[in-house]
Amino acid sequence: QVHLVESGGGLVQAGGSLRLSCAASGTFFSINRMGWYRQAPGKQRELVADITPGGRTNYADSVKGRFTISRDNAKNTVSLQMNSLKPEDTAVYYCKVEVVLSDYWGQGTQVTVSS
Repeated sequence: QVHLVESGGGLVQAGGSLRLSCAASGTFFSINRMGWYRQAPGKQRELVADITPGGRTNYADSVKGRFTISRDNAKNTVSLQMNSLKPEDTAVYYCKVEVVLSDYWGQGTQVTVSS
């Protein structure tokens, strides 16, 4: 079983920055892909960014150049640095990790960007 704890959400003005963090704990050998997803009201959950154990990253087009994902394999953590935030980035952000053949999700953290 894997337990995820997210932190770092909040309210910020447009153009501002936030940093999200997610820490994984539990009984597992290693974590494969780690990522961040988001879900805005009335919309489907979408991938924001993910990263492989080797550091290969993948970003949604809407966040390229503004968001940076990183991970610490020794600490089982993944972070998302969000710069130049826009009102359309407002959503609940979820951390997801892949362990063997299962996906585990965090509880979500609210990010609100005011115009």
